[in-house]
Amino acid sequence: MDEQRGAVGGAPGRWRPGRPHRGWRPGPPPWSRWAEAREELPAADGHGHGHGHGHGDGDGDGEGSRHPRWPWRSTVLLTAFVLTGSHFAGHAQDGERSPLDPFGRALLCAAGVMLLWRLRHPVPVVSGTVAVVLLYTGAGYPYGPVLLTVAVACFSAIVSGHRHATWAAMGAFWAGHVLIAHLLYRWLPPAGDRAASWSQEIVIATWVVALVALSELARVRREQWARERAERARAARRRADEERLRIARELHDVLAHSISVINVQAGVGLALLDSDPEQARTALATIKAQSKEALGEVRQVLDTLRAPGTAPRAPAPGLDRLPELVEQAASAGLTVTVTVGQEQPRLPPGVDLAAFRIVQEALTNVVRHSGSREARVSVERSGDRLRLRVDDDGPATGADTGGGGNGLAGMRERAAALNGTVEAGPRSDGGFRVLAVLPLGGREDR
Repeated sequence: MDEQRGAVGGAPGRWRPGRPHRGWRPGPPPWSRWAEAREELPAADGHGHGHGHGHGDGDGDGEGSRHPRWPWRSTVLLTAFVLTGSHFAGHAQDGERSPLDPFGRALLCAAGVMLLWRLRHPVPVVSGTVAVVLLYTGAGYPYGPVLLTVAVACFSAIVSGHRHATWAAMGAFWAGHVLIAHLLYRWLPPAGDRAASWSQEIVIATWVVALVALSELARVRREQWARERAERARAARRRADEERLRIARELHDVLAHSISVINVQAGVGLALLDSDPEQARTALATIKAQSKEALGEVRQVLDTLRAPGTAPRAPAPGLDRLPELVEQAASAGLTVTVTVGQEQPRLPPGVDLAAFRIVQEALTNVVRHSGSREARVSVERSGDRLRLRVDDDGPATGADTGGGGNGLAGMRERAAALNGTVEAGPRSDGGFRVLAVLPLGGREDR
């Protein structure tokens, strides 16, 4: 509203050199506010294919960013743990394995630092860590937590979807260890080393298989969670679309009927304003009453939009309000004859509302598009179904009061939501017929 008022008196916030605008204060340029808002946007689900660059210092997996974040903290902690644990492992294996020297510590650092790229380039990282750990083992350095670097790289690669390449890398790791421990140990440090036992190789093979299996399980669970999130998002969008469609139908049915009556009465009032003021006054009174009722129903729909969790203040209209429709049609110059079957069924609320709206829309179409001033409404029960029939004798006038042609579509949508049908079209003997069949036990498909 402030911008609109400013537009009347001049562009808001406009400043000219030498003539400062009172109340104007310099502020940050719009692109800076856009950048701040862009940084506050939540990351979208995905595997690092979003819109942000994510160069933070966190350990996030980079979901929702074009390039995943650098996992600094976890990499530093893991590298420190590997260095410290290998130091103590060297003391425990003194005399059995070669002592750690600068080259050995460099290999440990290299295996740890490579994990910094595990989210961006998982396949090269798992291959590189396997090569470094095999080189570390072949150099005779002590066994220890260095195997954790291979485990973390394997897990990241499989979870990110690079399964076959990771399987091949882990197979090469086990095969390389067998080659070192049973063939090349003669020419590798430490001197006088003996071949490893096959039970040790079975343990390593079991460790490799268990690591791959756990990584695959994590990958499957992650994909399942992603599918569930996507399905929930689709269901939420579908419910929102259905709710918008329902509200659009309600507004169309309320406004189309009321405005059609108002349009007819306005024409009557204008035509009789000079010749028959009393009749013109009656037309204006009808316009006032009809517009008040339409405003009430529109307000009820809008209240539902503002507070969807609260119950409506007024009950939904049903076929018990058919006499009101007859009176409104009569005020528009249409005579309506209603025939109700001997057995009046107790209708579920959804069926009752749909039946009322279908009859309302059918009578509105007669007022707007038919040259006949008479209509017949028939309501009867046929087994477990409700049959509604609205006839007029025509002919069609082709007149239109500005509607968008959504009346018949809205009637069919209401019936289809209850597993019912609506047939509308010209009759063989002239005129027009709307026939709706609604199941009495129908429920809306949500």
